[in-house]
This record gives sequence, C-alpha cells and structure tokens, in this order.
Amino acid sequence: MRYFIVDDDRASRVMLKQIIEDSGLGTVIGEARNGEDAIPQILMTQPEFVLIDLLMPKLDGIATVEQLMQNRFEGQFIMISQVVNKEMVGEAYEQGIDFFIHKPINRIEVENVLKKTTEQFRLKNSLLVIRQSLTNIELTEQKAHKATSRDHIQSILNDMGIVGEIGSEDIIAIIETLLAHQHKIAPLPPLKELYEEIAAVTKATPDDILKESKAIEQRVRRTILAAMINLANLGVVDYTNSEFEYYAPRYFDFKEIRQLMTQIEDHDNRKAKVNIKKFIQVLYSDILTKIN
Repeated sequence: MRYFIVDDDRASRVMLKQIIEDSGLGTVIGEARNGEDAIPQILMTQPEFVLIDLLMPKLDGIATVEQLMQNRFEGQFIMISQVVNKEMVGEAYEQGIDFFIHKPINRIEVENVLKKTTEQFRLKNSLLVIRQSLTNIELTEQKAHKATSRDHIQSILNDMGIVGEIGSEDIIAIIETLLAHQHKIAPLPPLKELYEEIAAVTKATPDDILKESKAIEQRVRRTILAAMINLANLGVVDYTNSEFEYYAPRYFDFKEIRQLMTQIEDHDNRKAKVNIKKFIQVLYSDILTKIN
C-alpha cells in the first residue's frame, strides 16, 4: 500500500512514516505540511491512502478532502486529530473519511487502523474486479451487433482509463461533430471552432457559448492529462503493457509520457504538457479506420 501524509506537525509525520514502514504496512510516497501543498502531489501520485490532519493552516483537513474528491481522487482517507468534537467528526465522515487516528499518536492504534483500511481496500478492489468482469461480458455480447462510432470511441477511452472522466463526453462530442461534417483526417479545423460548435448545442447567447467553450477546453485538457498519468503508471509497472505500448507513443508526445514516468518514480509533482490537437487528430483517425 502507498501512503501520503498531510500534517503540519513534522514530528507526527516522522512518527507515522516510521510506524508504517517498520510494520511492513506499505510505503510513504509523499508528505506535505498543509492541504494546499498536498493536493497537486496527491492528484499526481494517486496513493491508495491519505493520512490527513484535521486542523491545519491555509487549508484544513476537511476542505482538502473535499477538493480532492471534487477532482475525482479515488483513494481512501484516514483523519488524524486530537479534537473530540462530534460535529466536526460527523462532517468528516460526510466528506468521505473512512477512519480516525487520534493524537497523541499511538503505534498500536495506527497499526490496527491501517490493517483495517488495507482489508477494506482489498475487498473494494475484489468487487471492482468482479464488476469489470461483468462489464467485459457485456462488451463481448455487444460485439455481436455492429458497433457505433460512439462505441468505438468509448472503447478507446476505456483502454486509457478515462471513459468515466467528465471530459470524455466532450471528447466524444468533438469526434461525432467531425464525423457529422465528414471532415478529412487532416488538417482538423481549429479546436476553438469545435468547442464553440459543441457549446452552442446547450447555450444560446455568445457570452454563454464563449464561457462553455472555455470550460469544454479545460475538461478535455484534464481528461487527456488523466490518460497520460494512467498510461505513465502502466509504463512504470510494466513497460511491455499492450495499452501502454500502443497508446503512449501514438496519442501523446512520448517524451512527456517518459517525463511523467520519471516524476511518478521520483514523487515529483510538476505538470506535463498536454497536446489536445494531437490526441483528437489520432483518435479521429482511428475511429475513421474502425467505422470504415
């Protein structure tokens, strides 16, 4: 298991890291002394568990958890606190906190809590495997019928682990718009024009269309970055992974994928450059090949 510790008390961070690693519970892949510093690092490294202090300067534990969940972080949270306040504890549980560790830190309590969260995590993963197996059965049955362009797009996005991202619908809309216009593979029209055309489906005034087109661009950018991070993680684990071998050099600037892999291994949180145009160009080309 990989852990990230967020606590403004350095002594607490040192003690928790020592307990985790001495007990063989996992590895601490990062630390931060406040929520603002922690959020970009956690989103980049995607640890299984975040141990987070309730009361911190700049951004407290509950607000940090809320922002991470809004950014679709799927790890589990363990709150660290010496505050015994029923209202704050209740709010923490509502925000997705799974367990509490009380201060002053006690080795036995920490070990017991982390063992329970590990069991819970493994059970959750087992359920996900079952769900994925059922999904694969459904996809196999669907292949008996002629797949639509949307099916092909979703299949590719699923391979890259982003079919559930909010920007995936925008990407699908962009490809379907290109198909509707029977656009040639190259050159593509300016992305700004595509964003505005999609925005005009739901917005009426020029100002609203402009705002929505900018929102579409941001959603698409975040979704493509998520695909890059997913593939980089696959490459770190297994350089010969079939999805990594096919999508990483074809859909992205491979030097950016390599840089991401290095950052993941070094726990570096610098952002990668996202080439939206290349991603859309290659995806559209692949979809044309599949439907023809």
